Amino acid sequence: MKKVFVLTTIMIMVLFMALTGCSSSSKSSSSNDGGKTFTYWYPWGGDSEKWDKWRMGVFEKDHPGYKINSVYVPPDGGISNGKLMAAITGNNPPDVVVSNDYASAYALATQGALMPLDDLLKKADLDESSIIDTFKPLMKYKGKTYLFPEDSNVNLLYINKKLFKDAGLDPSKPPKTIAELDADAEKLSKVEGNGKIDKLGFIPWLDAGDDAFLWGWIFGANYFDTKTGKVEINNSQLDDMYKWEDSYAKKYNPEKIKSFTSGFGGAFSPNHPFFTGKVAMTVNGNWFSNAIKQYAPDIDYEVVPIPSPPNGREKATTFGTNVFMIPKNAKNPEAALKFILFGSQPKILADNINTWRSISIYKKSSAAIKWNRNGDAIYKVVKEVAESPNSGHPALTSVANEMSNDLNLLRDKVIYNDKDPGPLLKELQKKLQAEVDKKK
Repeated sequence: MKKVFVLTTIMIMVLFMALTGCSSSSKSSSSNDGGKTFTYWYPWGGDSEKWDKWRMGVFEKDHPGYKINSVYVPPDGGISNGKLMAAITGNNPPDVVVSNDYASAYALATQGALMPLDDLLKKADLDESSIIDTFKPLMKYKGKTYLFPEDSNVNLLYINKKLFKDAGLDPSKPPKTIAELDADAEKLSKVEGNGKIDKLGFIPWLDAGDDAFLWGWIFGANYFDTKTGKVEINNSQLDDMYKWEDSYAKKYNPEKIKSFTSGFGGAFSPNHPFFTGKVAMTVNGNWFSNAIKQYAPDIDYEVVPIPSPPNGREKATTFGTNVFMIPKNAKNPEAALKFILFGSQPKILADNINTWRSISIYKKSSAAIKWNRNGDAIYKVVKEVAESPNSGHPALTSVANEMSNDLNLLRDKVIYNDKDPGPLLKELQKKLQAEVDKKK
């Protein structure tokens, strides 16, 4: 009986802790303050966190009585690790979340996990025509608005002008097509007689090239039809793209490339291959220019639109867009939307944009955004590709994560095992379509 009493007591205590713990994140949100306290989940640390804390402080100062309970939830606002869905299904979600993974956020919208924003936006008198058109498909699912973009990055081709000159190439004539990219890459590469790689002109799957959707988008693939709900990966565009990537593996030996890249550092490291001259060209985001400024300020470089094949997407990019969302059953959606609209203003994002050369979602610029006003060559290209009708957000589907992972695994089979991509794409399309249909 004593053991039973102790166990019963422990169970009651655990239940009490669980209940109070579950209510802690929304306790202040449901407090009697007229709905002015809300919980905000964000995914970034470091300087980005410091900046976001500043943004929260400015909001509270400009909106007396409002209070933000901020929670750091890496890596993407609790989407990939299941924290956000657990909070939603447990009826204890945050009031607003910002995420750096737009595709997974969109998948939540398709699953009914997010609150539609249309009525709230109507009350806020938002003029949707003020938003750049290329962001609008990302915002909506079946005609309703679920996501609100914060800002966005674009992908560009970075070239080392000195290495171009050393190889007898004219850096003022950068590659515009895949054929020109391949030809320049071969002249910029240096391989020893035993096949050991000393320097490569280009590696398709390095940096942003490792993104599962980037190169396929450039080659013209759509991945998914939002109108019909059909997966579209069994096509000639992706087949050609994987065979093109495999041509680099066959030319330089995939294992030797792997060995060559094993000692590389990340984008914010002095050992990044573009900084050390080991790779002459790479595809990366606009923010990479800030990494160059920090770790390799003496590099003479240029950025240009990503080269494309015939019938591909010319002067295009996949966007890296941060998005706000209000989870289903949020306690204070009105306060959450007020923060969303405040936090996505160009004048608030100015410091962030000026540092990283990202872009605002609004057509009208702000005097606070300065780097686009001084003849900045990078901004010119960023603006050109951001406003291109060929740029977009691929794979707006409930199976975006599965598709991304499976496509990268498929690429590795092509590169390292010399598999024919055609049959693999056909099989994968059937598998993913079954997942889409099941989630409906």
